[in-house]
Amino acid sequence: MMKLLPTLTFIAAIGSGVVGGVFFAFSNFVMAALARLPVPSGIAAMNSINVTVITPTFMTALFGTGLICLVLIAAVLFGWNQSGSYWLVAGAVIYLIGNPIVTMVFNVPLNDALAAVDPASANGAAVWANHLNAWVLWNHVRTVTAIVSMACFIMALI
Repeated sequence: MMKLLPTLTFIAAIGSGVVGGVFFAFSNFVMAALARLPVPSGIAAMNSINVTVITPTFMTALFGTGLICLVLIAAVLFGWNQSGSYWLVAGAVIYLIGNPIVTMVFNVPLNDALAAVDPASANGAAVWANHLNAWVLWNHVRTVTAIVSMACFIMALI
């Protein structure tokens, strides 16, 4: 099992980089483009994205990388003391907190609230305005933590 850890670290670096790239795109131009649409259209587009993002590929990148992070933390806790172990634990913890946990605790509830609102109502406009601020803020957190995690995994390998 210990011989697989460098490979798992490499896969975690790739996974966190892919996830960070997706979130980077949303933070830097996708959400800005959606904010330029009329409120009902912006809500409809975001709701459509929230449905179509649930694919095996993206879920594997987001949550599969999280699972690998758990394995890497366990390996270090159970005695793997290769140079770079601290980088490995740092990357894994940062990824787990900043991506799967932030996603489930903050972004998904905001998405659920958006899906439940009437896009043409005054409440829809208020929920959308909140979504654009709060969702993007938490997406910035996911972006930065995924990229920092990737850097930590790379440091653990060199």
